[in-house]
Amino acid sequence: MKIFTTALIFISAALVCGQTKFNEPPQWAKEAVWYQIFPERFNNGDKSNDPKPEDMEGAWPYFTPEGWQIHPWTSDWYKLQPWEKKTGFDFYRNAGLRRYGGDIRGIIDKLDYLKELGITAIYLNPVFESPSLHKYDASMYHHIDNNFGPDPEGDKAIWEKENPADPSTWQWTSADKLFLELIKEAHKRGIKIIIDGVFNHTGNNFWAFKDIVKNQQNSRYKDWYTIKKWDDPNTPENEFDYEGWYGVKDLPEIKEDENGIVEGPAEHIHLIVKRWMDPNGDGNPEDGIDGWRLDVAEMVNHKFWMKFRKWVREINPDAYLVGEVWWKDWNNYEMFNAAPWLQTQFDAVMNYRFTRAIKDLVFSEKYFTGVRGFIDTIKTMMNQYGVNYYAMMNLMGSHDTERHASLIVNPDNMYDHSGNPGQNPGFDVRKPNEIEREKQKLAVALQFTLPGAPQIYYGDEAGMWGGDDPDCRKPMVWEEFNYEVEKSHPLGKDRPADSVFFDKQLFDWYKKMARIRNGNKALSVGKVIFMEELETQNILAYKRILDGEEIIVIANIKGEPEKFDINKAGTMRDLVSGNKINCSEKISLNGYQIMILK
Repeated sequence: MKIFTTALIFISAALVCGQTKFNEPPQWAKEAVWYQIFPERFNNGDKSNDPKPEDMEGAWPYFTPEGWQIHPWTSDWYKLQPWEKKTGFDFYRNAGLRRYGGDIRGIIDKLDYLKELGITAIYLNPVFESPSLHKYDASMYHHIDNNFGPDPEGDKAIWEKENPADPSTWQWTSADKLFLELIKEAHKRGIKIIIDGVFNHTGNNFWAFKDIVKNQQNSRYKDWYTIKKWDDPNTPENEFDYEGWYGVKDLPEIKEDENGIVEGPAEHIHLIVKRWMDPNGDGNPEDGIDGWRLDVAEMVNHKFWMKFRKWVREINPDAYLVGEVWWKDWNNYEMFNAAPWLQTQFDAVMNYRFTRAIKDLVFSEKYFTGVRGFIDTIKTMMNQYGVNYYAMMNLMGSHDTERHASLIVNPDNMYDHSGNPGQNPGFDVRKPNEIEREKQKLAVALQFTLPGAPQIYYGDEAGMWGGDDPDCRKPMVWEEFNYEVEKSHPLGKDRPADSVFFDKQLFDWYKKMARIRNGNKALSVGKVIFMEELETQNILAYKRILDGEEIIVIANIKGEPEKFDINKAGTMRDLVSGNKINCSEKISLNGYQIMILK
């Protein structure tokens, strides 16, 4: 009966979602335009659920200062509020105490904004219950954070009636129900949703870990974590010790054996997958999330991810799995070839290698690769990843790196190394100038016309800038708000006074690139041929070809004008400007200009 039921669910889901092969990414993921949302900082749609000091208990830095308040959404980022000044801490010590009140209602309220932008898929950073601002330290996986929903106190009362180890006792909180509404509203607009799965570690407030702390060797969950030493009740000291992620005790690591995550937590994770991928359990996954982004995936045994993929595809054969597989050797600036994680485990990875390649082509002087080096990098990745490359999450910024705009302002830093003033006093915190914005627009155009699914990190399209965490996690800049001028510096240095506002011109550029990509399937799934005959030190050119349709992309990666021949008869239309281009004559490109010819 159990086998029959599973098979029936699989068949039902396949009928709903299409026939994606088990080892291939779903078609929709190849054609996706992604938007990454860090929920606490995207939009405060419901001020009644804003976090209170008690909601932050257990999160770094483990205390709430006198006079603490929700942070003003539109304030100068580095300026310390009165309660922050009283702590005696600098900006970076205070940053972990800040809460801005972003929530699920705020995301729902902006779905039409995302639809207008051209977004077809959303990746949400963690949304499960947690005391921190980032939610990578989950207290439980089976509930959405109560401060993201409309009734935080009512949700707490529901938790108290449950046994988190027994799914038959689980209920749906107000936050859970609102999250399901978000999924429904996104799907109505043709937008997919995936969420962050953080299964390498939990927070130290996670219900099973708290039971271990309380009951020690007598805990039913003692084998869920890697315990290094138990407390001896006959001594005054507390000797209890355990393995934390990278040694961080806030993040106790879930135990693994030769097959990956051990049986107890693995079974719990399977229940979590079912809960959020098919919430009503009817075998139709339309009411659930469309996949997962898996955190620090390289730190979990491959065998577990193979099992995880089966769980996911049994529920929704058209679901998408993307892993965070990134630095192989951070000190030596070496990123993973992620091929071992693809096909049998993930459909894609967050493609930070792509980000670095664009940076070293368009922004950097010190690490400038030239057009030939860039082409070789893309070809190498495509050869390594095969069909999966078309589903790669090609990003230019994320919650873990400098924002796109600040990569341009600081072009000769190593990527994701010393990316804010707290790590590098020489890091420039200013707003991009006009030339740097042109570089940003060119990079976005390349991102949207090369193979791989482009991802926008929230606010990059609005003109936001900022260094690595926490500076990449500023509250979203919205057109309806008036923002303080940014004139503070975290180290007290002089800096320009930079106005903060929604950059409509930049937004329209992102919107145009999304419209061009969404309207031309060749740009998402078409074959790419680099036009090496046109290659110069400053000109990058390539074709995207699908079913006999050909689109030619030509980009000037430097600031000086260029003229060149493409040796093609007739005229083509530039999808960027709308102008007709006579291809039999010399073509002129201004500095950082791109043409998309069809």
